Amino acid sequence: MRQERSRPLITELHAWLREQRDKLSRNNETTKAINYCLSRWDAFTRFLDDGRLCMSNNAAERELRAVAVGRRNWTFAGSDEGGRRAAAIYTLIATAKLSDIDPQAWLADVLARLPDYPAKRIHELLPWNWRLQSIAHAA
Repeated sequence: MRQERSRPLITELHAWLREQRDKLSRNNETTKAINYCLSRWDAFTRFLDDGRLCMSNNAAERELRAVAVGRRNWTFAGSDEGGRRAAAIYTLIATAKLSDIDPQAWLADVLARLPDYPAKRIHELLPWNWRLQSIAHAA
């Protein structure tokens, strides 16, 4: 579908951008924006040849929005060490999301199991290794 529908549009867009750039002054802000896009054309069009890649950056933008909102909260971390701890937790929560794990379920389960969990097996509780255990199974 990308080859059939998107590639012709992308090819047309590329030609149009070059044409518009040639009509504008070098120092024009629009020219700078066009040059920015054209200089990253390979990255911009990579989705055409790799179906695993999303055609938009909406997911990345959503994740960055959480960082922007969190920035206000991080001023209350208490110290540099508190900030590092918060960053570690945010990283683990984001990793859980990327692993298709409910971060709240993962964190609740890990915090409940952690006090009695063998230190040499702590890696089993990391999001990419974690499996929710039912109370009957865990007992």
